[in-house]
Amino acid sequence: MTHTLAELLSRREPGFSLEREFYNDPGIYDADLDTLFYRDWLYAIPACQLTKTGAYAKVQIGAYNVIIVRGADGEIRAFHNSCRHRGSVLCKAREGHVAKLVCPYHQWTYELDGRLLWARDMGPDFDPSKYSLRPVHLRNLCGLIYICLAEKAPDFDAFADLARPYLEVHDLDRAKVAYSSTIIEKGNWKLVWENNRECYHCGGTHPALCRSFSSDPEIAGVSPDGSISDKLQAHFDRCAAAGAPAQFRLAGFAGQYRLARMPLQDTAVSYTMDGKAAVSRPLGRVALPDAGALLAFHYPSTWNHFLPDISLTFRVVPIGPQETEVTTTWLVDRDAVEGVDYDLKRLTEVWIATNDEDREIVEANQQGINSPAYRPGPYSPEQETGVEQFIDWYIRSMQRGVTPQAMAAE
Repeated sequence: MTHTLAELLSRREPGFSLEREFYNDPGIYDADLDTLFYRDWLYAIPACQLTKTGAYAKVQIGAYNVIIVRGADGEIRAFHNSCRHRGSVLCKAREGHVAKLVCPYHQWTYELDGRLLWARDMGPDFDPSKYSLRPVHLRNLCGLIYICLAEKAPDFDAFADLARPYLEVHDLDRAKVAYSSTIIEKGNWKLVWENNRECYHCGGTHPALCRSFSSDPEIAGVSPDGSISDKLQAHFDRCAAAGAPAQFRLAGFAGQYRLARMPLQDTAVSYTMDGKAAVSRPLGRVALPDAGALLAFHYPSTWNHFLPDISLTFRVVPIGPQETEVTTTWLVDRDAVEGVDYDLKRLTEVWIATNDEDREIVEANQQGINSPAYRPGPYSPEQETGVEQFIDWYIRSMQRGVTPQAMAAE
């Protein structure tokens, strides 16, 4: 790193993109993991992904390998995927189903709640109660599973209390996974987020999405003075009167999370090529078919679109200084039948295309930034307020999270 992280953070110019090192330097990538992803609450999976006792999903966050599993009591818990004997990985597959958690190395066997049940030939003085799996903090928010890798997790209740009234009407406890897609974007995770936080690029890049998603910068952006247009406020009021909270809320440290139920284009009611509902049996109790999409983000790991008929979750996981994993999950009502209540291609085609288009954008952006000729450029004050808001959160969070001693040691 040519400059220290402290220097790069302090000299960031408001209204401009970040300097080159923020997007390709391995040291800053490690600092991002240590300061944000290893300390913050992260969206992991929809709870409905784990339908039965013993169903598990594996999530990799940097150096941490985590198992999320549904226990016999119905509770979902998370553990570090490391045997307490000699550290072997317990679950190798990305997801699966087990009766117990058994280490493949020496067969140490754990209950689904993490307790060590059996360890062969450990002697008469061995106390299995001292060797339970190491837990990971987990919260189930209206069917969305969040985890935190920190020893002491930061507050989650403020976000949960704000989000719960918005989410409850979507009945995610009745959801099932209709489809899930994971792609690798060869770009820094911040570029993935920056691209998501504006629709300046949408008209020329996302023909399928633009059939339903509004290109109005007020939809994707954040007004610097917090103002809302009369037209948008009327939409919020109409949704709220019908029992679907909609009011724009930006909260948390430096605006870490946002909720707002935004209108779609013209007569569109869902993300389909014709703008009509994607599923005939809707997920949730949103009374207005044209209520639009509840757009919810929580930095650094997730943005979401909750519609009257379906819900979509997006998970962002950095896997290298210039590589990011993006997982999209389409949720429908558990009683909706593929081929009867929905067509899978029609359900997924808009966002499969959009994700691939975004991948190409991010990768081209990364390649251009890698050039020594790159210099930070100005954001559009009309179109890129959301990008500015994200970068402000990032800079302030890094400044708060990285200790002066750690920065001085670089």
